[in-house]
Amino acid sequence: MNGVHDMGGMHGFGPVVPEVDEPVFHADWEARVLALQRLTVGQGLFNLDAFRLGIERMDPAHYLRSTYYERWMTTIETNLIGAGLLTSAELDARTDLLRHDPDALPPRPRTGPSPSQDPYSAQHHAPVDVTARFAVGDAVLTRNVHPLGHTRIPRYVRGKRGVIHLIHGPEIFPDTNAHGLGERHQPVYSVRFDAAELWGASAAPRQALFIDLWESYLEHVPT
Repeated sequence: MNGVHDMGGMHGFGPVVPEVDEPVFHADWEARVLALQRLTVGQGLFNLDAFRLGIERMDPAHYLRSTYYERWMTTIETNLIGAGLLTSAELDARTDLLRHDPDALPPRPRTGPSPSQDPYSAQHHAPVDVTARFAVGDAVLTRNVHPLGHTRIPRYVRGKRGVIHLIHGPEIFPDTNAHGLGERHQPVYSVRFDAAELWGASAAPRQALFIDLWESYLEHVPT
């Protein structure tokens, strides 16, 4: 979807100022959010693509004023509510309790299986009989599409010409997986784009970008 989260190539947000000696976590609650993400995705309560979709569905103003882990917390809540595992009323009640008693103990945890794997390793390869349509060196054109749902093709690269540099995968197709429509594995390609193709005359000279793109995002360059 075309949302405020797709910030590649956008102007007006000010300079990027890296934090000096940045800690892993700025507060204890951030570590807890990371643990929640590993637990919920690792146990398969929702998948990693649905996790990303929840962030994309945030109200633009909420997204822009939120920190990294605040966005993570929002999508965890969104996905757990959507899966029927939590209600907004339960969240509100817990928040109200902690406002009045910050030391209140959490409810007794339910017993259940431990996370089986790191969620970032859960994007399994498909069977090897998935055949790639493109070969290294092929000239390709990215599709100029604007889906309403989740997609991993950045806005700034749509409708641009590039060249296949490497072939990866096959990998789970995030556009369907995020919405519970199946994994639908397909090849992923590292595509080389000249900077001038993406940014025009304002591009730095002799620069290129390599962007990983699923096969559905690509077409052969018309002859």
